[in-house]
Amino acid sequence: MILYTLDELLEKTSALHNHLCPRQVLGVRMGMLAAELLELELPQTNKRLYTFLETDGCFADGIAVATGCWLGHRTLRLIDFGKVAATFVDIQSRRAFRISVHPEARQFAREAETDARSRWHGQLAAYQYLPSNKLLVWQPVKLNLSMEAIVSRAGVRVNCSHCGEEILNEREQVINGEPVCRACLGEAYYQVDEEVNTSPLAVS
Repeated sequence: MILYTLDELLEKTSALHNHLCPRQVLGVRMGMLAAELLELELPQTNKRLYTFLETDGCFADGIAVATGCWLGHRTLRLIDFGKVAATFVDIQSRRAFRISVHPEARQFAREAETDARSRWHGQLAAYQYLPSNKLLVWQPVKLNLSMEAIVSRAGVRVNCSHCGEEILNEREQVINGEPVCRACLGEAYYQVDEEVNTSPLAVS
């Protein structure tokens, strides 16, 4: 069950952006549907629900407000497929549902809000009251990921044998018996600009 009304949740997510947009509404509606499908009280105050997002932006805040899943609580993860979709996992039962936007949602919104001053305004209004089966698509799924590996264990940390930086949550790889971080294994998303490197480690 959901512990707040749609209007209350939309007010909360709107406060994070000082405005309300259609994707925030979609995020909130998905979170509310997840509560129904998984029979959970949401937004949660524990860590029973884990959510995988498939895009970021305003949509993500709608999801977080409705579910109580946040990056800071380690119950929310972005797997960036560029899709307005999310998978909701009950950690205890291991039941999971993936919820996405109905392919015809925009068309249903146009039909429902024929007098809207723009498509954007029509979607903003219609997404708040369209029935779930005209707004969203959902299906039970099984994860290809290990929740045990994702959640890890409290207090586990090692230092990379190459760069010396600390690695949390068992995210290291063990190479020749030594822990190595993903960046040192060639998976870094950055490279050091040697011309402007001001790191204390660079000072001899």
